Amino acid sequence: MCGIVGYVGNGNGVEFLIDGLSSLEYRGYDSCGIAGITDGDAKVVKTVGRIKNLEELVAEDLVLNIGIGHTRWATHGGVNTTNSHPHQSFSGRFTLVHNGVIENFQELKDRFFKNVNLVSETDTEVIVQLIELFSKDGLSTKEAFLKAISKLQGSYALCLLDKEDKDTIYVAKNKSPLLIGLGEGCNYVGSDALAMIKYTNKFFEINDGEIVTVKKDSVVIEDKEGNVVERESFTPNIKYGEIDKGVYDHYMIKEINEQAFAMRNIISQYFNGKDVKMDEEIINNVKEADRLYVIGCGTSYNAGLVGKHYFEKWAKIPTEVHLASEFAYNVPLLSEKPMFIFLSQSGETADLRAVLTKIREMNTDYKFLVLTNVDASTLSRECDYTLLLHAGVEIAVASTKAYTSQIAVLSILAYEVAKQLGKKLKIDIEKELSVVTNAIESILDDTKNIKKLSDKLFTERNAFYIGRGVDYYSACEASLKLKEVSYIQTEGFAGGELKHGTIALIEKNTPVVALITNTKLDLNTRSNISEVASRGANTLVITLEKLAREGDYAIPNVHEELAPIVSIVVTQLFAYYAATGRGLDVDKPRNLAKSVTVE
Repeated sequence: MCGIVGYVGNGNGVEFLIDGLSSLEYRGYDSCGIAGITDGDAKVVKTVGRIKNLEELVAEDLVLNIGIGHTRWATHGGVNTTNSHPHQSFSGRFTLVHNGVIENFQELKDRFFKNVNLVSETDTEVIVQLIELFSKDGLSTKEAFLKAISKLQGSYALCLLDKEDKDTIYVAKNKSPLLIGLGEGCNYVGSDALAMIKYTNKFFEINDGEIVTVKKDSVVIEDKEGNVVERESFTPNIKYGEIDKGVYDHYMIKEINEQAFAMRNIISQYFNGKDVKMDEEIINNVKEADRLYVIGCGTSYNAGLVGKHYFEKWAKIPTEVHLASEFAYNVPLLSEKPMFIFLSQSGETADLRAVLTKIREMNTDYKFLVLTNVDASTLSRECDYTLLLHAGVEIAVASTKAYTSQIAVLSILAYEVAKQLGKKLKIDIEKELSVVTNAIESILDDTKNIKKLSDKLFTERNAFYIGRGVDYYSACEASLKLKEVSYIQTEGFAGGELKHGTIALIEKNTPVVALITNTKLDLNTRSNISEVASRGANTLVITLEKLAREGDYAIPNVHEELAPIVSIVVTQLFAYYAATGRGLDVDKPRNLAKSVTVE
């Protein structure tokens, strides 16, 4: 959600700025722009639409030894060139890009610019105009920057240029992610490592409240009191080649196909022979908790529902699953010794961070574990413990391999906790995850048939997925995937609940897909399918081979407890083919962003 890049060095930064913004397209945006200092003046180029539109506007001979860039996802003001970033002060001296939301921008506007017509409708412009206002009082650029920041309430990642100081990018952040990349004869700024990984693999993290002055040959980090902070650089677990689509038409289908590899990677990372390789402190904290609170958003929330099943059925630990956006502002009555498990593909989810802040204010002794795909992400740094998903970079907005990886890692954690608690388990988790891996590969070898089914099924404006037990959780995720990329209005329902009202929506040719991976619930769910079929629905059952009947789509037999990792792959492919069949931009669904860094 929005993206920032910055460059200062001996070379021409235009190529990096465009490359960096292109690498951040997955975050979601509606406009973009770059700015820099050339011949003693500030040059700004910005436009509505895609990066390719911006490239066409950038002069071939433009040279920027210092520059910043931005992709905007509108929060204040309409989608137009005026509201897009970078924004400039009235005199043109200062140029700024901003991610996040300034909650008190209207108050600041009324206080400092009551009788002044600002250029845009954005909260961002208020910041850059404040900086110029304070600089006129005799403050240095850095001092004016700090004073402006002190007035802000909300989230921000900021990069500031001063055309009277062509050697420095001023950087600050609060709640929104930002990193510094270290180069030779140059340095970089980016919302995440993906923007810079082509150019460097060494990074500095920035903590909230810090201010950073970035020059071509130095990076100085200072805390709120002005003390210089010494910090070791880090190298993330990604490689440049991972962000290339390769032979695939879209990132989404690439990532669907990478799920077998992700499963193998998880097995290799979390098992050592028959033993689970996992931090004992994590295991002990989960064991000792009287209740687990699993918290996520969207797809991660759905993965948490499956995880709840494992913790309660295997380890016998009461578990609640909550939406982060609700939990932060409506905290339930907590148990005496809770443990919090956050699920976040990016590790930057603002709603989860709001929960972390809220609960830490209540009790500093509570422990937090995050399952994330990104090491050194904000939540990874701020939670007590991290379990990496080891799924590899996920670019498509619609999460696929991160979801199945979250379930796999949750199953391993629940299994190990249950084993150490002395619970009797009828599953060899490492062996069964290997079977799951082979089953995923089998499904991925059958994409032609799956596409045919998708083309036949999803011909209407509305659709339903149904299931019982854990299959209901899968139905929720399957419906989310279909609606977010194909724009078909889709709902996931507990099979038995259809007849309590929702069956009124069933009409001729309404697609209804049932997920059945539990032997005990087979007949119950088939009864629900019969109910909707008799009312004209276009139905399909996705089930295990051992339960399959004529007309079903059968997936390879796997341990029933782990079947959600396999059945969901079919529905991911359904969503992909339904979207591409409609000619939609499957990797960048409308109105959506990959990394949701505003609440």
